Amino acid sequence: MITFSISDQKRELRQRCKTIRKELSDATRQRASQAICVRLAAWDVFQASDAILAYMPIYSEVDLRPLLVGFPGKRWLLPRLLPGENGRMVFHTYDPDNLIMHRFGMAEPASHLPQVPPEDIQLVLTPGLAFDRSGWRLGYGGGYYDRFLAKFDGVSAGIVYQALLLNTLPHARYDLPVDWLATEEGIFPATRNQSSA
Repeated sequence: MITFSISDQKRELRQRCKTIRKELSDATRQRASQAICVRLAAWDVFQASDAILAYMPIYSEVDLRPLLVGFPGKRWLLPRLLPGENGRMVFHTYDPDNLIMHRFGMAEPASHLPQVPPEDIQLVLTPGLAFDRSGWRLGYGGGYYDRFLAKFDGVSAGIVYQALLLNTLPHARYDLPVDWLATEEGIFPATRNQSSA
């Protein structure tokens, strides 16, 4: 009997999920992104959070930029990857005029912008290729968010298209689930969480 490692399973799933996302039309992705932004804006956790870690979309991810524009009173932060430091991220104040293109293809803060300690972050809007209903995340394999979430004490929300919210995902001991899930259909707690939206 052939058994596949979790790494092999994730590799195959990444290809499948990339295909699913690619098959979503631009209009579908745009409508879903707008709906997710509207739902997040009305969410009590979002409203109560001052310092929020967001992201710049890559590979047709959910686009949260309307929130950054629509809520200038929030303290918006973005991650900057430090690939030479074992997959570590640092966090900077969002400044649309000081973004640089990372070699992975996404915009990230310029290194001279004010750096914010991770303990200041209250809410993390977490990108991912796919999530499952228990909050497990399928990323791109770098482990950046897993390393960060392992030490994070605030609230984490996985941001994902409904088409890529799966029933289950394989996960290893170093993987970390998010607390909540946000799709165009709603915001709801991961199934291991007993609270409700």
